[in-house]
Amino acid sequence: MPFIANSDADREAMLAAIGVKSVEELFEDIPSAKRFPELGLPQGLSELEVLREIESLAAKNVSANTCAWFLGAGAYNHFIPSVVPALAMRGEFLSAYTPYQPEVSQGTLQAIFEYQSMAAKLFGMDTVNASHYDGATALAEAVLMAHASASSRTRIMIPAALHPEYKDVLRLYLSAYSVEIEEYRGDPMSAATGLDAGTCCLVASYPDFEGRVHDLAGVADAVHAAGALFIVHADPVMLGLFKSPGEMGADLVTAEGQSLGNAMSYGGPFLGMMGATQKLVRKMPGRIVGQAFDHEGRRGFVLTLSAREQHIRREKAVSNICSNQGLVMLMTTIHLEALGKQGLKAVAQLCWNKSHYAAGLIGKIPGFSVGTDTFFKEFVVKTPRPAAEISRKLIGRGVVPGLPLSRYYPERTHELLICVTEMNTKTQIDLLASSLAEVTR
Repeated sequence: MPFIANSDADREAMLAAIGVKSVEELFEDIPSAKRFPELGLPQGLSELEVLREIESLAAKNVSANTCAWFLGAGAYNHFIPSVVPALAMRGEFLSAYTPYQPEVSQGTLQAIFEYQSMAAKLFGMDTVNASHYDGATALAEAVLMAHASASSRTRIMIPAALHPEYKDVLRLYLSAYSVEIEEYRGDPMSAATGLDAGTCCLVASYPDFEGRVHDLAGVADAVHAAGALFIVHADPVMLGLFKSPGEMGADLVTAEGQSLGNAMSYGGPFLGMMGATQKLVRKMPGRIVGQAFDHEGRRGFVLTLSAREQHIRREKAVSNICSNQGLVMLMTTIHLEALGKQGLKAVAQLCWNKSHYAAGLIGKIPGFSVGTDTFFKEFVVKTPRPAAEISRKLIGRGVVPGLPLSRYYPERTHELLICVTEMNTKTQIDLLASSLAEVTR
């Protein structure tokens, strides 16, 4: 916020209001020897010197803008149009706290409503809330919703290829409940056909942690036949190209919204997205903004169904979420507005084309192999040498080749998870392939 200086008259008025004659009198309770202690700080620097120091420190960082970046695994390097930060950083939004008073919060409420509307269409859901801390907490909240809908069912099915950190968050959230979290391998349909009456929900990754896109057709029917709920955790960029989870019968959809207009920012803040069918809307945590009309027919926006939140329902609430990632959500809203349906589809198509071009090149390098599964944006490469060793060598050359899977799976020493988005040029992809070939000769 801008600094607003006080004049001498302003200071005198404030001192008079609290009944003191001077600033010194205001602080007279503090011993004089303690008012201005020696801090032992070095000699001050000029603004020019400080800027040079900060720039030299920043130059030591490796960023996606200063190298060939192929690292994903949950945080993705996507293009952010300049209009996104330009509008999101306006003072009207930065100074807004919470829209509990609709008569003075119409702008914020409308932004949330627009976000919900676009995200709901993207997910194929009846409604979307605004919002959760990140994709992991959104998924955990969705599982809690499913458990609350059928508390007698204690079995929760999650994919083995779910992001390992999401698994940790999920287990932490559910540690206070008497539930059994079971991991399944392979495609969701195989897992869905084996559900029993004790199953609360089945979670599917779309795509999974390794970039594989499983066919979800018919999975919802099999899950519902067992009386369970079907939860899909999706990549929102991919939904610009692929069928939405809602079209395939999902009851709940969650996603990490960082890919939609938000920088990676060393891991946060991110945006947890959640959508649900109308049947489950009253069990959703977080905020929902509704559109209404006054007696003169003028459109307005309000928080609706807020009785489900913990500040009213207290111990009866489904969740303790009562705050949303408002600024991050706003940036996603502007991003989606700027791209539009065709723009998002174009981004997804670029990710598809470029990642498959990269996989084709790398698969031809002696000693390297790429799987045949359908994938989006990310794919696993088996390497002739330890992936961590390859990664260290390439980073020294200005190429971040991806994530060595040994970070999460110690036994998978010769596997590298590579991510390619619209931000990667053909020159960078060719450089990655030639660098991989060279360091493994």
